[in-house]
Amino acid sequence: MVQPPQTLPRYFADDRPRFDAVIDVRSPAEFADDHIPGAINLPVLSDDERVRVGTIYKQVSPFEARKLGAALVSRNIARHLDEYFADKPKEYRPLVYCWRGGQRSGSLAIILSQIGFRTTVLAGGYKTYRTEVMDGLRDMAGRFTLRVLAGRTGSGKTRILREVAAGGGQVLDLEELAVHRGSLLGSEPDRPQPPQRLFESRLYERL
Repeated sequence: MVQPPQTLPRYFADDRPRFDAVIDVRSPAEFADDHIPGAINLPVLSDDERVRVGTIYKQVSPFEARKLGAALVSRNIARHLDEYFADKPKEYRPLVYCWRGGQRSGSLAIILSQIGFRTTVLAGGYKTYRTEVMDGLRDMAGRFTLRVLAGRTGSGKTRILREVAAGGGQVLDLEELAVHRGSLLGSEPDRPQPPQRLFESRLYERL
């Protein structure tokens, strides 16, 4: 059976249960926009499939949308079983989430639990996590005494930050989190900039 839902405060607790993987079953576009740090994306609906189901839900009927969705989800889960889960031992313990911790994550969780994996769904899903990030950023803003490292472009600020971090110091490198070197140097050619939500998640995790 599926394990009792994992609440977000419990997920972040020091004595939290250890999971072998955090699985985000939302569509690739949802995952790219933001996700829990360290999560992997095993979508039960592709971007196009999610649009199709949503359109039928609004324009035809919820029943027809669920029928189509069930067929698509089943095919995608079957592929994940053949590819990702094929070599996982019985002791494998995943934590699964979707947008609200509902049908998409529940579909995968039920099948994995029937196989024998101890599967847990994150209560409230990504929506609860996003609320935690925004509330957490506001709450943590006043907890730190920050020192701003300033200087001309090319003076070695990033190098200094890395040396401080290597020595065990606490460093908040906003340019690194944003994958951007400011107004003069701009973005890095080999690394895409994160969307705003993903940047905020990285900032939250770092703080």
